[in-house]
Amino acid sequence: MSIKTEKSEIFSILDDLALKKILLMDGGMGTMLQKYKFEEPDYRGKIFDKHPVDLKGNNDVLNITKNEAIKEVHKKYILSGADIIETNTFSATTIAQSDYSLENYIKDINYSGVKAVKDAIIETKSDVNNKKIFIAGALGPTNRTASISPDVEDPGARNTSFDELAEAYYMQAKFLYEAGVDILLPETTFDTLNLKAAIFGIKELFKEISLEIPIFLSVTFSDKSGRTLSGQTIEAFWESIRHANPYAVGMNCGLGASSLLDYIKTLHNVSDTKIFCYPNAGLPNPLSETGYDETPEMTAKDIKVFVENGLLNFVGGCCGTTPDHISAIGDVIKAYKPRVIKEKKEFTSFSGLEMLRKDDINSFLLVGERTNVTGSPKFSRLIKDGNFEDALEIAKQQVENGAHIIDINFDEGLIDSEECMEKFLKLVAAEPDISKVPIMIDSSKWSVIESGLKCIQGRGIVNSISLKEGEESFLFQARKILEYGASTVVMAFDEKGQATEIKDKVRICKRAYDLLVNEVGFKPTDIIFDSNILTIATGIDEHRDYAINFLEAVKLIKNECPGALTSGGVSNLSFAFRGNNKVREAIHSVFLYHAINIGLDMAIVNAGMLEVYEEIDNELLKKVEDVIFNKRDEATDSLIDYANKLNSNDSSSEKEETWMSFDLEKRIAHQVIKGITTNIENDAEEARQKYNSPLEVIEGPLMDGMKVVGQLFGEGKMFLPQVVKSARSMKKAVNYLEPFMEEEKTSSSAGKMLIATVKGDVHDIGKNIVSVVARCNGYEVEDMGVMVSCADIVDRVKQFKPDIIGMSGLITPSLDEMINNVKEFEQNNIKLPVLIGGATTSKAHTAIKISPNYQNEVVVHVPDASLVVGVCRDLLNLKEGKSYKKKIVEEQKEFAKNYNKNKSLKFIPLEEAREKRLKLNFKDLNYKIKDLNLKKWDFDINEIVNYIDWSPFFWTWELKGVYPNIFRNKKYGKQAKELFNDANKVLEIITNEKILQLRGVSKVWNAISENEEVHLYDKKFNKKVDSLLFLRQQVDKERVSENYYSLSDFISPNKADKDIIGSFVVTAGYDVDEYASTFEAKGDDYSSILIKSIGDRLAEACAEFLHREIRISNGEEEEFDLTKLIKEQYNGIRPAHGYPSFPDHSEKTKIWSLLDVEKNINVSLTENFALNPASSICGLYFFHPESRYFNLGKISNSQFNEYSTKKEFSVEKMRSVLQNNLID
Repeated sequence: MSIKTEKSEIFSILDDLALKKILLMDGGMGTMLQKYKFEEPDYRGKIFDKHPVDLKGNNDVLNITKNEAIKEVHKKYILSGADIIETNTFSATTIAQSDYSLENYIKDINYSGVKAVKDAIIETKSDVNNKKIFIAGALGPTNRTASISPDVEDPGARNTSFDELAEAYYMQAKFLYEAGVDILLPETTFDTLNLKAAIFGIKELFKEISLEIPIFLSVTFSDKSGRTLSGQTIEAFWESIRHANPYAVGMNCGLGASSLLDYIKTLHNVSDTKIFCYPNAGLPNPLSETGYDETPEMTAKDIKVFVENGLLNFVGGCCGTTPDHISAIGDVIKAYKPRVIKEKKEFTSFSGLEMLRKDDINSFLLVGERTNVTGSPKFSRLIKDGNFEDALEIAKQQVENGAHIIDINFDEGLIDSEECMEKFLKLVAAEPDISKVPIMIDSSKWSVIESGLKCIQGRGIVNSISLKEGEESFLFQARKILEYGASTVVMAFDEKGQATEIKDKVRICKRAYDLLVNEVGFKPTDIIFDSNILTIATGIDEHRDYAINFLEAVKLIKNECPGALTSGGVSNLSFAFRGNNKVREAIHSVFLYHAINIGLDMAIVNAGMLEVYEEIDNELLKKVEDVIFNKRDEATDSLIDYANKLNSNDSSSEKEETWMSFDLEKRIAHQVIKGITTNIENDAEEARQKYNSPLEVIEGPLMDGMKVVGQLFGEGKMFLPQVVKSARSMKKAVNYLEPFMEEEKTSSSAGKMLIATVKGDVHDIGKNIVSVVARCNGYEVEDMGVMVSCADIVDRVKQFKPDIIGMSGLITPSLDEMINNVKEFEQNNIKLPVLIGGATTSKAHTAIKISPNYQNEVVVHVPDASLVVGVCRDLLNLKEGKSYKKKIVEEQKEFAKNYNKNKSLKFIPLEEAREKRLKLNFKDLNYKIKDLNLKKWDFDINEIVNYIDWSPFFWTWELKGVYPNIFRNKKYGKQAKELFNDANKVLEIITNEKILQLRGVSKVWNAISENEEVHLYDKKFNKKVDSLLFLRQQVDKERVSENYYSLSDFISPNKADKDIIGSFVVTAGYDVDEYASTFEAKGDDYSSILIKSIGDRLAEACAEFLHREIRISNGEEEEFDLTKLIKEQYNGIRPAHGYPSFPDHSEKTKIWSLLDVEKNINVSLTENFALNPASSICGLYFFHPESRYFNLGKISNSQFNEYSTKKEFSVEKMRSVLQNNLID
């Protein structure tokens, strides 16, 4: 029976406060206690005077022996502004106190710890105006670990168990609750399995008391690897504990705030609850008074970056922080709003050491079946022999062959299933190559399943439960699975037995679905239905429709049970042909090909036993499909006859002889396609002797094979394991050839390049093209990706040791990042040439702003990817390099000198510019737009493609010209046409397979202008909702009649004119980068860049389409004419942030708030206001027929200062945004 629990009133009190402000947590207890310099007698007090074990260092016992001191520390933190005070109970479990033989005193320790906080609250009540102070009961990780062996010689050993931990946490939580805490805070988690045991124990307490109080869950990272001590990534950690539904999740200890920033950003993106962070005061420093590096001001400054980015709901300090730190943090956070929880798209997800999400990239999941004693004779034999080490190799092979998940089963009468499951999973935990993937615990015995669930720190899958023994047993097991934090497979069994007919499969699954979702509380996405793949071709008539019944049931189950997944054990299908692998592989591949097309989500299969669909012999393919779809009465007999003619051993040698007789090029390509590694090195050597260079071998026959692989995979005729095997074959050949390439490199001028898009910028198409061009010319390139911090670049320089650094950026704030980066390079004594590229970069900016800050080496602006190889070659030329660099430096100095001479622009006063503004007639506008509601758009890609302006697409690839005339270009018209054809092929795939979700959001407001501001009003024109800020031209035009434009001039200053303004954001979504990354992973940079270029064009097309829709709703009568649209031959304008007339990217934040962009279409802003994902566009709509685009140009310092004041930005931050519009 399910036990219902109520929620304590603390939830609503916390909710109300957390909506209004970021709540402040306290700081380090140990740091403060060090100042008391307590010795052994202080720890003992009177009560433990005769205790047989030394107690010094056991800070928790001070709750009993020095309660007054503990209370005084709490009072200091309350007076420093803390809203939440943690109890001094970090080690107050039976496990931790057993080291001091004080396990029998944990009730007293916890009760006294809570009392100290309560007394501190009472004694400071009047000093803090009676504000509510929350008591958080701290539960440390204990000094044991459930996932890591304490003995390097025995990876399966453990010094604790899940049950022991759960009981210890239950007891501590019980005492803390009884003593009166408001919150339970398991903290400093280094092993997620420990935390899962804590969650289990706490939830047991909640059931016992029929009440829930808020849980905060905290993880710690001891280094900058981004993984816990037990090996999990942040995403995997969240996935493992999300079943707890914590009130807040976060991280503490281990590192300082600056080192945790990126990790908190990741947590912000994946979690659906509130977030906290209480970091250390930097790194340990024994010479410091607190034992740590950072002063209060330093920590507060780092925390400011978190709250500026809207990342936190709660913040405090850990080791090395003091009341002064907490006070300084409190002063910083007052000005900022708490994090808003992002609405997350529902995906099915699991985790091992890494998270696995079923999405457009992992659209079909393969579960490796070979670690199953009932299905793999070899695995069974190894387990029975006690040879667990070799058994692990089978698991590892499954992962290497492409399995996303590993199924583990020990259901065999002659072995102890519980013992084997526990032992094997503990050994798996010590093998990161295996444990990185989620585990499927497979057993028909509940006791075995439960043993397994207590051994995995990730979110695993139970295989399986069913209604076979009735609802009571089903519900009991389902609730337990939920408590352990796992997903589950549900078999189509009920009290009447196994379902074989379609209607029974669907009926049972729907019944189970309703029970799991409505009674147990499962998310639909955590349910997987296996509606029984049963053996065909047995000669029994009733079995003939088994495959069809399964396929039909899958479609109906997905419709009846929305959100749930479907799966099945594919090997069952071909049991009739055991011993004939050729036929079995063909049956599996054909069945999967059709099953995936109708919506099957995952399958349990031998990842190494799948034939390439396209490679199946036509005769065999036809016979297999006849059997699967029961096309003919004699189908089974025909396939049996075919199978009998085959001898699997002879046929394999025959097959080998066949392809071995191919010519060299065809032989190499065949081995890559089939993933054959036995002869690839021999053929690579033969090809090396034949071709001019190893690079020609790679770019020729090896790449020919990989192209076929990519094509078949895209068509769904190859599966991921086969692609993995193909890549392995390719890699083996490349690895063989690389030493010979290195010999060649030593005699050439090629070198190593490290390249990145700078922090706060997500644009990478140009950077990727540069990487490809450099690689093709023999350079070793490491591409660090987008939004790369300077610290990461510096660290990587030290490790990778490049010859050249490349930095890319598209948005204006990226220019400042580049300046800061070269300053950091200088401070870190990096002496390497730096290349600068990207849309906003320029020769002028590089010479004037970047180069003077980097004296160690030369900085070169590279405007085109086509120039990069020439620049690199000149920079690294041993003979001419120095003179080339000297020439660049001299040119830059001369350029800067001339610029400074010519920069004495004359400005007219701002008031005069306002008098000379454009004065428009607003009287007779009569706009037709009446719907001023926020609108969300889901664009039809088939319609959007008609709005693509192809010219910028070619410019991305540095082919200059206008579409379609570019095809007649004598120099590169042919290449342009080939590129265009390739793009359209990709576009066709994107369209047909619905890979991208094109979305948008827009709104129109009533508006009036005032100087350079436009005030936005609600529907009734009564209440002002916000104001948009613009700038005005000021450079003297030396003609009396000239106007000085601001975009605000296109909006009426009078309410009576009923003027309007609009805004929009459109996106091609994260799927662009995710889809492109699938090609990057395969080394196909061409397709990756192609996809991103198309993504940008589709986003722009969405903007064009939406603007036209808005104009039509305003009464415009327009026939569709793409040429006129591209030339902007219509009324009104849609300037985007960053346009010459509208340079301030930071104004986007207002649009994000007004349109709730992140929630509505999942587009966010980086810290430097770039749109993420990159294939996104935002802007404004001005409707006046005489509105126009213009170039703002430079502005005076007086207008800049006035603008900065209105924005409430610091001068430094505003300069970063508007640097191109300032003289200096």
